[in-house]
Amino acid sequence: MATSIMISSVPARGRAISPSTSGVRRRRRFSPQTGHALQILGRAIEYLSDEVAHQGVPVSADDPRLEAVKLLMALNHEIYFSCPEVPTLAERVRGWLHGEPWQRAA
Repeated sequence: MATSIMISSVPARGRAISPSTSGVRRRRRFSPQTGHALQILGRAIEYLSDEVAHQGVPVSADDPRLEAVKLLMALNHEIYFSCPEVPTLAERVRGWLHGEPWQRAA
């Protein structure tokens, strides 16, 4: 069973929805390992962000914690966007009408 995570790292079951350049909301399919990795990254990002926000000390742009958050967020996005998009219903119907079999995303 595939697990899905939104970019904001909120866990969900089934699939996650992401905006695409065409304006259509696209779903992505994740393996359980990918979902777990995104969940862990999301928690780490949240933990570091909260630590910086609640410390009450002015933060400089070269703060190592902010660099760590940026690094974790970049990794989160890289993993998320590497997962295959699930075709929309319209795409599946169009493919079926044109004799193209719909392949389930791995």
